[in-house]
Amino acid sequence: MPSFSLPPIHDNPDGGWGPSTSNFPDQFKFKDIPYAPYSKTDKLGRFADWNDLSSDNRQNIAGLPPTQGSRGGGQGGRGRDRNQAFGSGTASAFAYFHVEDESSFSLVDNKAAPARRGTGFNRGRGNVRGGAGYGARGAARGARGGPAFRGGAGQRGGTQRRGWRDWEKNNRTRESSVVISPQWSMLEEIEFHRLAKLRLEVDEPEELDSYGRLFAYDKSYDRVTTKTEKPLQLVDRIKYNTTTSDDPVIQQLASTGVAKVYTTDVILSVLMCAPRSVYPWDIVIVREGDSLFLDKRDGGPFDTVTVNENAADPPQDPAPPNPNNPTEKAVVPETAAINTATSLSLEATYINQNFGFQSVIETAPPPPVDFAHPNPFYGPEETEPLASCGYRYRLFDLGITEDEDIKICVRTEVDAYSPGSGSPRDGQGLVTIRALNEFDPRAQGAGGAPDWRSKLDSQRGAVVATEMKNNSCKLAKWTVQSVLAGAELMKIGYISRANARDNTRHVILSTASMRPTDFAAQLNVSLANGWGIVRTVTDMCMKMPEGKYVLVKDPNKPVIRLYAVPLSTFTVEDEEGSAGGSEEE
Repeated sequence: MPSFSLPPIHDNPDGGWGPSTSNFPDQFKFKDIPYAPYSKTDKLGRFADWNDLSSDNRQNIAGLPPTQGSRGGGQGGRGRDRNQAFGSGTASAFAYFHVEDESSFSLVDNKAAPARRGTGFNRGRGNVRGGAGYGARGAARGARGGPAFRGGAGQRGGTQRRGWRDWEKNNRTRESSVVISPQWSMLEEIEFHRLAKLRLEVDEPEELDSYGRLFAYDKSYDRVTTKTEKPLQLVDRIKYNTTTSDDPVIQQLASTGVAKVYTTDVILSVLMCAPRSVYPWDIVIVREGDSLFLDKRDGGPFDTVTVNENAADPPQDPAPPNPNNPTEKAVVPETAAINTATSLSLEATYINQNFGFQSVIETAPPPPVDFAHPNPFYGPEETEPLASCGYRYRLFDLGITEDEDIKICVRTEVDAYSPGSGSPRDGQGLVTIRALNEFDPRAQGAGGAPDWRSKLDSQRGAVVATEMKNNSCKLAKWTVQSVLAGAELMKIGYISRANARDNTRHVILSTASMRPTDFAAQLNVSLANGWGIVRTVTDMCMKMPEGKYVLVKDPNKPVIRLYAVPLSTFTVEDEEGSAGGSEEE
């Protein structure tokens, strides 16, 4: 009987469908021809469909434009027959398509061109509002950015609004306010959304002592308008911003043990408003025995005022050179940029100080008011006059129950007093003075602020709303500082550049007066939430052994981290400087 032998079966070792590319028989003469992809669910209705043009993408492969009559091929086609099954249209891999003849073929049209409708004045009328032409305002290719024309996608009422280089804004990273050393060990990490849920009600504080001298606030600045603007003057006065550990009064109070935590209103306000902060900051925490000192670093972020920190596109500093590319050089402009984040911060600090110095009456009447003790930081060797400043050392009780003894001593500051509002020595009529500044409404980082000169008198609400949005953290810190100091009024000056391109000359356009508690409600600032954050950080540090710690705000994430650092941290540079000075002597 005839015999039958099975041919060798070459299984697919890859576990896929179809023959294996690595296991072809040598005699298989079609081994170099690619296989079209297919699926088990494909239905074979016909061997070849010569009439289906929608799935024939030979022209696309050849680089030719699709024909106008191709079914479903155009952008506006229905596309009903497109990609009916897995692998459809891949037959073109085996097709021969002669490109040259097709591309060289063209129709010759001898008909006269139709006359253009309309007169010459209608040229470009097709690019009217809502049109899609290149001539539309703001939509020209390479136009500096702004939104495209009105009404389309990406415009007013559209789904997105993208400006010039918006793709890059989310990729900009900030550097930390302090270099994280490898010797530091991270102990805790808290996200802002957890901090925002904390609550602690605190009673009225007890005043321990008061120092300094206050001048009366000049009420003529309340009547300044954009039409009667006053120039901002340079006033040389001394005002101290000493950290907690260097305060002789706090050292004296700590020796008597009146509290467990010691700090200043500037440091405490940053901690209480931490969920609003965007820029990085750091607080040095020293635990000695049963006491906790919250300090700031000299030259750190506490010594300057931020500008438009909470804006959607805040001011930026020039990008530093890439450390991984040693050949790249930092871009140094020929003239110093006046609208960078660092320049604006220094400008805002200068404006705040000088506006506070200028808006008080130094010559009687009304006479200056001396607190119980003179300024504790003013030495006999100082020659320049002191600025109007009063220090009130106040004691807040953070205990939840009566048995808990967790009190915090805060050095608060007031800038002036309002004449005719009671005795400032008893805490009546105290005033804090701050200033908002306008630099250039058209510059990057302005945050969509309106022009103050044209809107401040007629639409003050719009100006205030924009500032509350762009400077939410800064205004919240000022409000908390005023509440901590027990001030009855907070004066906020609106100060603009005399020329948008000159950051050295400024004018006072207006001054607003408000009660800190009312302004806190407008800003949605919760003091109970701030005290809850302070109590949480206090409990966290009290669980740690004695030593030095640093609370750092992440520069790019809404997170704070607590690090344990060596005791010599932040003191080595001072020691080296003093050693160098002694050698020179």
